[in-house]
Amino acid sequence: MAVPYTFGSATASIPLSQLDSNFATTITLGNTAIQLGNTVTTLNNMTFANVTISSVASTIPNNYLSNSTVTLGNATLTLGGTTSTVGNLTTSNVTVTNYTESVVAIGNSSTAQTISLTSGTVQTCTLTGNCTFTMPTATAGKSFILILSTGAGSFAATFTSVKFPNNTAPTITTTASRWDILTFVSDGTNWYGNYAQAYQ
Repeated sequence: MAVPYTFGSATASIPLSQLDSNFATTITLGNTAIQLGNTVTTLNNMTFANVTISSVASTIPNNYLSNSTVTLGNATLTLGGTTSTVGNLTTSNVTVTNYTESVVAIGNSSTAQTISLTSGTVQTCTLTGNCTFTMPTATAGKSFILILSTGAGSFAATFTSVKFPNNTAPTITTTASRWDILTFVSDGTNWYGNYAQAYQ
């Protein structure tokens, strides 16, 4: 085939009409046939490998993705979504620079209270009678603080299944309107308690 152009000094595109008919044969990418000189903007049924996308013209909808969610602990997050609460998650080597524990206001004690740590690990309570506190299940690593107001005074408090220093449970401050602070930690078998008293 003679090509009536000098490539070294060509100043214009070579028309397809000047090329051998083989050059007019289409090639197929995916399910799209493309001919030299033509332009396409859509290709379907293509599989790519090791592709880097530098920019896209519009946001890719989540439903275009094979999986647009991720589960952290007990929270399922959708790409682009936000959550402020994640539970049942174990982390390691974590540095916490600032945190706040949830406070549970039990209110008046009456004569019996069952302590639950579901909503928080700082608990407040006002004695309104001689009260027996039933401890939560001993779980290794669990701990909590009980801030106990003496109320009108002269009330007693006992705690089930707690080991105190020297095997001696505290005598709650009998003066009215004082606060005893009790701390508890568990090894999975026992609760261990300690206390500081008569804050005013």
